[in-house]
Amino acid sequence: MLDGLRQFIADIVAPHGQDRAFGDSDYRLAATALLVHVVSLDGQPTPAEQRKLHNLIESHFKLDRGTADRLIADATEVEGEAVDLYHFTSVIMRSLDEEGRKRIVQMMWELVYADGQVTEFEDNVVWRASDLLGVSQRDRIDLKHAVAGRAGGQVTDRALGS
Repeated sequence: MLDGLRQFIADIVAPHGQDRAFGDSDYRLAATALLVHVVSLDGQPTPAEQRKLHNLIESHFKLDRGTADRLIADATEVEGEAVDLYHFTSVIMRSLDEEGRKRIVQMMWELVYADGQVTEFEDNVVWRASDLLGVSQRDRIDLKHAVAGRAGGQVTDRALGS
């Protein structure tokens, strides 16, 4: 089902297999691929998750809706081809300072909490990505709690150990 969604997005935004608008060394593509991975972990992204993803991409990267759509489509394509998170995190490590990398982790948490619940898988992926991005455990947990606090009392944390 997820592959169908990926192909649907790719066909709408980049019909006939046109070249991607964002190159492999563009940290925005790598960051968005991480976000697409997070939003896809628990199956079909909910409308709330899809809106949150678009809002994060548009506001953080200062893109218009169409360009954000293209970036998400490109990221969906490369995320579907990826075998691990390292390719994406290594691009981000070369491109962003510590504060920029923390912001990517914060965006990941914002997506995790967009549907009102945190799964063990989501928590684990953010932990692994944070580690690869050189974001300390303390900063990762502080970012998680800050995002959870803004999400309010309606959040269910089903992750273990955090």
